[in-house]
Amino acid sequence: MEQEQTNRSRIIGLRLTPKEYEQVEKKWKASTCRKLSDYVRRSIFEKPIVTTYRNQSFDDFMAEAIKLRNELNGIGNNFNQAVKKLHTLHQIPEFRDWLISYELEKKVLLNKVDEIKNHIQKIGEKWLQ
Repeated sequence: MEQEQTNRSRIIGLRLTPKEYEQVEKKWKASTCRKLSDYVRRSIFEKPIVTTYRNQSFDDFMAEAIKLRNELNGIGNNFNQAVKKLHTLHQIPEFRDWLISYELEKKVLLNKVDEIKNHIQKIGEKWLQ
């Protein structure tokens, strides 16, 4: 296939009311076109415009995945703080306190990982139905 040269040097000025622009912008954002000019060009020359649609179950999954990621980030931050504290310890009693804290954090982490596994399993079962 030969590539068409895209030396675009001519400009068309178009004025729209705010309502008209809002309608065009809404249709453009619902399409897969990255630029408004590409969308308008395709519309003018009656080329196919691919539009996207929303999958509600995938949106729900993404919302849950974001929550789980935030939980894991929080737990990771706690572990990083604990390791930094370990590097600053000079006395044995502080080290013992850190070990107790570490064990509690470890239990929290393992519980969250199990929760994530169970949730992903449920989502997978729903998706397969």
